[in-house]
Amino acid sequence: MLNPWSLATIAAIFGAVVGSFLNVVIHRLPAGESVVFPGSRCPRCGAQIRARDNVPVLSWIALGGRCRDCRGPIDPRYPLVELANALLWAALALRFGLGFPLFAFAALCSALLAITLIDVDHWIIPDAITLPGIVVGLAASFFLPPRGSLIAEFLHHRLALDRLPGFLATPGFWDSLAALLLGGGFFYLVAVVSRGGMGGGDVKLTAMMGAFLGLRDLGVAVFIGLLAGSAVGIALMIAGRKTRKDAIPFGPFLALGGICAVFWGRPLVEWYLNLRGY
Repeated sequence: MLNPWSLATIAAIFGAVVGSFLNVVIHRLPAGESVVFPGSRCPRCGAQIRARDNVPVLSWIALGGRCRDCRGPIDPRYPLVELANALLWAALALRFGLGFPLFAFAALCSALLAITLIDVDHWIIPDAITLPGIVVGLAASFFLPPRGSLIAEFLHHRLALDRLPGFLATPGFWDSLAALLLGGGFFYLVAVVSRGGMGGGDVKLTAMMGAFLGLRDLGVAVFIGLLAGSAVGIALMIAGRKTRKDAIPFGPFLALGGICAVFWGRPLVEWYLNLRGY
């Protein structure tokens, strides 16, 4: 059995490797390019990156942040994405230990990291991430532990969910499905009412997060996303960099809320209920 810190170290190594792939996704997916072929190349001179120069974080440091061939600068975002994903995976390993939740939420957090940077750069949230993510999240719900949401308890106790045949008796699936439909449906209505104030990508992102998180933790994620987005928007207006009519991408704030909900969804809900005296 691995001790927690050994597991976190291994998770960080794999997280950095996946972070290197996320850089490819972030760079190529909005341009409609393949994320598989061709191999990694210098964005300035087009030279293929050698295997020894493709070690996450360390290669960038060893090369002094420059391409070996043209000596052009390599954006520090590349090692920062690798490091961020490594830290996320290490934190998930410490939070969940070795088991299915670690792998499921590692996939979610990596997807949210990629979505954040794509939305910041291009103001889009690719369907190529969110739509498969919805399917993966629903599939994962059959194997994740119960998340204790009211909808799951209602379905289980009031509708005799445990009497349904086979996989249909899994409360987590119905919780995820409800979160997907209610969360995505709510933001779809916001998009319709606001006439473009909310994008379709945000709707699908919320649905994907609901599939992974369930109704309770999706509520936490949306609340944090709205709070963070409002705080940043107000700060930008005070600084004179935005006006009330200027839009800002909402995807990064939803993603932040989703990551916070993965780690602290239940404690935050319990803290709130205790604060209210429930």
